Amino acid sequence: MKPREGVVYYAKAYLGTPYALGGNSKSGIDCSGLIYNAFSQQGKRVPRTVDELRKKGKRISVDRARKGDILFFRTSRKRKLTHAGIVVSTRGGLPQFIHASSSNGVIISSLENPYWKKAHAQTRRLLKK
Repeated sequence: MKPREGVVYYAKAYLGTPYALGGNSKSGIDCSGLIYNAFSQQGKRVPRTVDELRKKGKRISVDRARKGDILFFRTSRKRKLTHAGIVVSTRGGLPQFIHASSSNGVIISSLENPYWKKAHAQTRRLLKK
């Protein structure tokens, strides 16, 4: 399995998992825990926090996003990036992404959603292939 496919495959194994701040397992997970676990399953070590993750890889424009890339969001009034998700596909040029939502647990959302479109701050590529 190619690394991008593998990251998405392992992330999807967490669909329905409840949200838990600092969580890192099927009993509860947060957004950076989901990314950490999915990348670790592919042998790729990544930081455990959104703040550290945002410093890795190459920043790209959202219209270049591919499966396995990371979307970052500002979900509070602060300038700090507070949330992240993994691109699972694109539809109509907009990424669909898997993430650990504090209200719904691990779900797939879209940048078509006005909330996520407004909150989107940057896109980063951590996998070359």
